Amino acid sequence: MKISSNSQCPCGTLIKYKKCCKPFHDGSNPKTAEQLMRSRFSAFSLNKSDYIIETTHPDNQDYTLNLQSWEKDIRNFSDYTDFIKLEIYETIEGKEESFVNFRATLKQGKLDASFNENSRFLKVKGKWLYVDGIFTD
Repeated sequence: MKISSNSQCPCGTLIKYKKCCKPFHDGSNPKTAEQLMRSRFSAFSLNKSDYIIETTHPDNQDYTLNLQSWEKDIRNFSDYTDFIKLEIYETIEGKEESFVNFRATLKQGKLDASFNENSRFLKVKGKWLYVDGIFTD
């Protein structure tokens, strides 16, 4: 999916993409784990596999040095998924470790692929990275 910089950001903030997640996709570092969570949701919806890879912690189960395969997996997921809505329920911001509890509303064809997750983020060398998450009800 492609959008204009003046379109509403896919992350659900009701802010234009150019003032919300685009700066992060262009290289700025999110200041909070919630900003990283939102920018990753937008990156998946916009098929920005490079951003997903750059913001994933090495301890994540999907992390691999086979970047070509990883990128292909991300693009395949993004190509066949409609990213409908992101709802943030709770954010617990820490200095080095933070948690974001959210619901991602997704569709894959006619299938509902939505999920709730409590995600964990670690700050490494001043940069927030997605480590893992636990699916919740």
